[in-house]
Amino acid sequence: METFEALLEAYLPMLRRLTAYRLPASDAEDVLQEICLAAFRHRDSLRDPASFRPWICQIARNHIRDYYRAAGTEEACLIELHHRRNIIGRDTVPLLVRETLSSLPPSDRQILLLYYFDERSVAEIAGLLAVPEGTVKSRLYHARERFRKLYPYNKTGETTMKQPKTDTSLPEILPEYTIIADTRPPFPVIFEELTNWFIIPRPGESVVWGSYDMPTRKLTETVRSAVTGKIRIHEVEGVEIETVFTDSAAPESPKTHIYYAQLTDTHCRWLGECYMDRDGVKRVLTFLDGDDFIEEWGIGEDNCGAPIHLQPTGAILRQRDTVTTVPEKFTSERLSMDIVGRYTVTIGGQAYDTILLMSLYSNGTATEQYIGTDGRTVLWRRFNRDDWHYSGMPEGRWSELLPENERIAIDGEVYVHWYDCIQNKK
Repeated sequence: METFEALLEAYLPMLRRLTAYRLPASDAEDVLQEICLAAFRHRDSLRDPASFRPWICQIARNHIRDYYRAAGTEEACLIELHHRRNIIGRDTVPLLVRETLSSLPPSDRQILLLYYFDERSVAEIAGLLAVPEGTVKSRLYHARERFRKLYPYNKTGETTMKQPKTDTSLPEILPEYTIIADTRPPFPVIFEELTNWFIIPRPGESVVWGSYDMPTRKLTETVRSAVTGKIRIHEVEGVEIETVFTDSAAPESPKTHIYYAQLTDTHCRWLGECYMDRDGVKRVLTFLDGDDFIEEWGIGEDNCGAPIHLQPTGAILRQRDTVTTVPEKFTSERLSMDIVGRYTVTIGGQAYDTILLMSLYSNGTATEQYIGTDGRTVLWRRFNRDDWHYSGMPEGRWSELLPENERIAIDGEVYVHWYDCIQNKK
C-alpha cells in the first residue's frame, strides 16, 4: 500500500499535465480524480512497480477516451476538436476555407474536421460517433459536395503562388539601434512565437535568427528553424521543429536539434525535444517526463504555456533601468513574464513600434523582447544577474567581465547585458 501510494504521489504531476492538455479545464480535475480512484481500485493488477508509469498512463488514456465517448453525441466530438484547436487554428487554415467551414451545418463541419484535419479514418470516426461506417462515408460525401458548392475556389486550378526567393543571411555585425520609451499605453498583440525562440509552431513556418556578442556586436551563432510536420505526443497534437545551430567559429560543424511544440488559440508551449546525449544515444523527452523537462522548458501552471494575447498584468513594473516585481501576481515560481511598456526601436535605420515583454527567471537571468505590431520579435536582449554563473564561463562578476555593457536593476540586484538576437525579417 505504501509503495503504491508513493508511486501515485510521484506521478501525480505527470497525470495532472496529461489531463490538462487533453481535457477542458472545467473537467480536467474531475477526470484526474477518477483516474486516481480507478488506479487504486485496480492496484492489485500492477505486478511490477517498475512498470507503474505505462500502467497508470493506460488507465488515464482510457478515462480520457471514456470522457469523450460518454455523451455519445456529435457535440462531444466538437468539444474535443475545439480543445485541440491547434489542428485548425486561426492561421493554420486559409481564411476562405475557415469561412466556408463555418457556414456549413454543424454535422458537415464535424465530419470534415474529423476526416481532413484530425486525420481520422472512416473506421475511427464510426467508432467515435457510434454509427456504421457506411453512414460515415455517406455523410462525408454529402459534406464534401456542400463544401464544394460554397467554396469560392479558383476555377483555373491555380491554388498556390510562387514565392519569391528571399535572402536569409544575417549581418556579420549587429546594426546600431536605439530604444526610446513611448508614453502611449502598450498596444494589443497576438504573440505566437515560442518564448525566446522566434519560431511560430505552425505548419509552413520557418525563421533564421542570430546571436550577437556584446559589446563587439559580432555574429556568434546562426539558428535556422523550420516546422517539418505534424506530430502527436501522448495523443496531444503539435508540430515538429528542426533547428540547426551554426557557430560562427566552426561553420563546418552545425548541430541539429529537434523540438516539439503546440500552438492553440490561447497559448504556445513546448511538448518535447529529441537530441543526442554525450554517449551518442538519441533521447526523447516530453512534457510527461518528470521535472527535468519542465524545469528547462515548462512555462505556466502545469506547463500551460505562454499566453499569446499579451497585456500587462502588473507582475513586473519598470521605470527606465529600474525593475520591480510583484510576486503575488506571478503564475510560476520559475519564470515571470509581463508587458512593461511601449518603445520605438530603430535598428538599421528602420523604426518599429514595439511593446516590451520582460521575462525574469528564478535562476538569475532576464530577457527583454521587443515585439512589433505584427506580433514578431524585433530585438531580443539577454541580461545576467551580477553573480550568475554557469560551467565553462570565467569566474567573476559580470560587471567585471563586461564592464562596458549596459546594466539594469531588478529588485535592487544588478543585471548586466550579455548578448542580443535579431531575426531575418526579409
